[in-house]
Parts: sequence; structure tokens; C-alpha cells
Amino acid sequence: MSHATPDPEVLSQAADWFALLRSGDASSEDTRRWRDWLARHPAHRQGWALVERIQQQFEAATGDHPAQADATLSRARDNRLRRRGLLKGLALMLGAGGLGWAGWRADAVQQRLAAWSAPYRTGVGEIRAWTLADGGRLWLNTESAVDGVDADGPVRQLRLLRGEMLLETGGPVRITTPAGSLRPLGTRFTVRLGEQQTLVAVHEGQVEIVTTQGRRRVIPAGRQTRFSDHAIDPPSPVEPAREAWHRGVLAADDIRLADLLAELARYRHGYLNVSPAVADLRVFGGFPLTDTDQALAMLEAVLPIQVTHPLPGWTEVRPRAPEK
Repeated sequence: MSHATPDPEVLSQAADWFALLRSGDASSEDTRRWRDWLARHPAHRQGWALVERIQQQFEAATGDHPAQADATLSRARDNRLRRRGLLKGLALMLGAGGLGWAGWRADAVQQRLAAWSAPYRTGVGEIRAWTLADGGRLWLNTESAVDGVDADGPVRQLRLLRGEMLLETGGPVRITTPAGSLRPLGTRFTVRLGEQQTLVAVHEGQVEIVTTQGRRRVIPAGRQTRFSDHAIDPPSPVEPAREAWHRGVLAADDIRLADLLAELARYRHGYLNVSPAVADLRVFGGFPLTDTDQALAMLEAVLPIQVTHPLPGWTEVRPRAPEK
């Protein structure tokens, strides 16, 4: 196996596939898509081989044989904490060094793997809602996960592991993210994890942000901001899209076509590419997130673009060919 530094995103995808296939929740369609992903690029096979290698080392370190490991995973499906412990062990092996794979962060892997054992989670293109024990309402956007943190006391503890959530509080609650924590004050708000920053949009009430390095700021209704572990950006007006997604709508208010398609791509499998020649077209309106092909057809009807599918799982958006 080559020891060149791989693309972290490929490794994240490999970890996701591993967690799904070994969780017992994978369907035959999931297995087919995994095989397609594996065959699509040599880097995918390389990333998958690394994950398998780490699993073998983990089994050896814990004294489990493969059959025993499968039995452990099966039992753990009925016990979320035990499965989380196994996945945490795999993540720690990823970050243990000695494998020659620079740039792979154990905390990021652990976060992705832990998402599969979270009590609240969604797949690609899925939007779901839950009513919490305290009467609050929780919505999760596509490919998102929220975990409940065991803690004594009257305050509900939630941890956003991946993606985007909308919470309508029913009682005292504290939200934790890698960059810090959030304390809503009788409110309705959105939180979305990014690569470098976390976005918070407050629709009702207010939310206090406390970063991991102690920075604090209260965000009022109608404002949104992004924060990291050491800084909080100045608030700006809330974008309509920050709440519209829970109704299955992608709201576009004078945004670039490339930005809209990047958001739409989160709700569909495969690769969605836009030509630079049309990337800067401006888009207005609402588009369905529950049917991304229909959304693309709507865009094709009102913009000078053409949507093609040159390969299975590959969608191209380019300038419309002139009529002859």
C-alpha cells in the first residue's frame, strides 16, 4: 500500500462506509452504492484498505477474532454505548500513528463514526423530526447526527456530531459542538457544523455562544453568526435558507448557481458538477429538497443551462446548447 498522504475527504467517506456496513443497518442498495464508490477511483480502494487494516489491528489489540467482532457489533446494535465504545476504539487506532497516513485526525474520524450510533440521525437526502421528552422539537437536515450526553441535573444535554439541526426548545438545554457550546434562552434556532466554523441562526428568542476558549456572545432573534473555538464573527441577518430546509425547501435569494448546486448536492448521491461558464448565474426562488431531480429540472426551465448525466451517478450542469 502506498504511504502518500490521502485526501482526508476520501478517508472520511471510507470511515462512513465502514461504519454503515458493519452496523447491521445497511440495505442491499447501500451495499451496491458502496461497491460503486469503491470502483470509482483507486484512492477509494486505498482508503478502504486502510480502514480494513485498522480494524484488523483493533481486533488483534482487543483479542477479538473477526467472528467475535461481528458478534460484538451485533450485540452492540441493541446497546448504543457498547457500539460507540467499539467505534471509538477504531477511531483511536486511526489516530495512533505508525501507519504512514499523515493528515488524518482521530477526532474527526471518531466524530463521523460516532454519528452512526447516535439516537438521532439522518442519511443523504433525509430530513426528520423528533419530539423530545421535555416537549421540545428537533429537526435534522441531510446527513446529520445528534447525540444525547449522559449528565445529571435538570438541563438536557445534546451534542451535534454532524450536519445541521433545528431545535425548538421545550425546557433548559445545552448544545455542544467541537467549537464550543450553546445555551438557548426560550428559543428556536439552527446550528450547522462546518469545516472551520459552526453556524448559528436564531429564529426566536436568543442564544448564548461560549467557545471552547471562553469567548462569549448572545445572538438575538433574526441574526446569525459563525464561530470557531477562539472567535465569534459579527452577527448578520438570518438567511431564509437556514430554516426553510426543515419544510423540504431550498430557499434561494439572489445566490450564485454554483452555491445553490453545492447545497443541493448534499441531498443526493453521486457527483454534481457545474461549468464555470454558468457558475455565476443568479438564482431566486424555492426548490424541493425531497426531489433533487425536480429541482434541477426547474432550474433548467428558467436558466440558460442544460443538465446531463454522462455517467451513472454523474450529473453535469453546463450552458444550454444553441438551437439549430
